[in-house]
Amino acid sequence: MLNFREQFLHWRSNFLAGLAVVLPAIISVAIVRWLFGTVSNVTDLLLFFLPRAWTHARNGEGEMYWYWSLLALLLGILLVTLAGRAARNYLGRKLIQLMDELMSRVPLLNKIYGVVKQVNEAFSTSKKSAFKQVVLLEYPRAGSYSIGFITSDDYAEASARLGQHMVGIFIPTTPNPTSGFLLVVPAHQLVRLNMSVAEGIKYIISLGAVTPEYRPDRELPALDLPPTKSPAPTA
Repeated sequence: MLNFREQFLHWRSNFLAGLAVVLPAIISVAIVRWLFGTVSNVTDLLLFFLPRAWTHARNGEGEMYWYWSLLALLLGILLVTLAGRAARNYLGRKLIQLMDELMSRVPLLNKIYGVVKQVNEAFSTSKKSAFKQVVLLEYPRAGSYSIGFITSDDYAEASARLGQHMVGIFIPTTPNPTSGFLLVVPAHQLVRLNMSVAEGIKYIISLGAVTPEYRPDRELPALDLPPTKSPAPTA
């Protein structure tokens, strides 16, 4: 009985060690496969001009062959690149404006398109990062702190009505940092951290396992704190 227990403990130790080795690779492959499948659901439509009997299994009744999906993905990347190049010249910008006007006139679709466009512009790499700084906020209860990102360092109307400097904070959820909560809080309640935004996102995705190195010599970016405004008079 003792020998069996020792063998079981030895097997469990080896299994856990092996799991620690292969799990990152398995998760990485699974994420890449999921991303490819999700994107291919859209890019596969680019091959509409080809007979389904060529591109799909079971003489056109089954799923698209993976190599045709890969070709469609490469075609999509090419079209996106051409669209980006076109956006750099006058004619391309006019075409994009025309598309925006057409999309804005379609009921229901214009609402979705407008929101998606605003979010895309907020996180566009061609502009300043939507996340300005990593902070700690005492949330959701006293004594516990959450990682947050400053998205707006001056909420003018809230600051004027509340009589103190209010900022917009995005509190992401783990392990998906694209979902979370938007809070408007007084600036003096925030604890600024010297980790970068990229380090903060990595910390959240890893469920806190990847802790950024603390470098006290790193200079904290200063917030632009406007003077406190008096509350607006109420009628």
